[in-house]
Amino acid sequence: MASKADYVFTRDFLDNNRINLMHFLWTKLFGFAIHPKIPTEAANLRVADVGTGTGIWLLDVQGALNEAQLDGFDISFDAAPPTETLPADVRFRHWDVRDDVPQDLKGVYDIINVRFFAFVLLNDEIPRVVEKLFTLLKPGGYLQWGEPDLESLRFDTTKPEAKTDNLRELFSLLSVQDPRLKPTWINHLDEIFTNSGFVEVERVTRDAPPHLAFIFHEAGLMIHEQIARKTKNEYMAGELSRLLPAAVEETRLGAYITSLRYLVVGKKP
Repeated sequence: MASKADYVFTRDFLDNNRINLMHFLWTKLFGFAIHPKIPTEAANLRVADVGTGTGIWLLDVQGALNEAQLDGFDISFDAAPPTETLPADVRFRHWDVRDDVPQDLKGVYDIINVRFFAFVLLNDEIPRVVEKLFTLLKPGGYLQWGEPDLESLRFDTTKPEAKTDNLRELFSLLSVQDPRLKPTWINHLDEIFTNSGFVEVERVTRDAPPHLAFIFHEAGLMIHEQIARKTKNEYMAGELSRLLPAAVEETRLGAYITSLRYLVVGKKP
């Protein structure tokens, strides 16, 4: 939810397709879009997706909920479908998680979903954001937040002779481009939930099997192409343009990047 000018990615149809693909890969890996411990049977639930992007999470869960109102929040809706195409129970509203919680949204939501903020917020911004999400929830409401854990990142290969040199250099280059691209808060998100007042906090960990990890990796390669096109750093753009074809070739020959993925869920007392 960085400002439009500061957002790391391109908000174009390529990035939109990456976001949508990542959603379905994520739900395939975890086996759910809403954690099973979160009650969803009641009618007229208020559900929010913060940092909604293309709105894909809302559109995926929309048909499974009973007359729920689904709200997507973001700083920009350049990635979202036209309002005229949306189901009647899905609506979008501008809100930046760095801003104060609007008065009319305090204590409103039964369920809040957040995902893929790893490249959006700085490490020291996370506790305050979790506190704001706590404020949005009704008593008894649930927050779920999913992220890849980049500190557990590893380079796997399908055969001993496969090389990873260019993939390693590419990722190293990415991590120094922007402090948001080297998050260290993800492995502590469950602790941050607890410190913010959540109870019944649970962290679900998934390590994708090779066939799914490889698809995640190929989808992630689009990130480097987008940053190469968007960055104002000429050296960075040149290095990304040089390394990406070589990294793609290493991928074709059986190398890929993967990591643990976490989903943390907590309940507001």
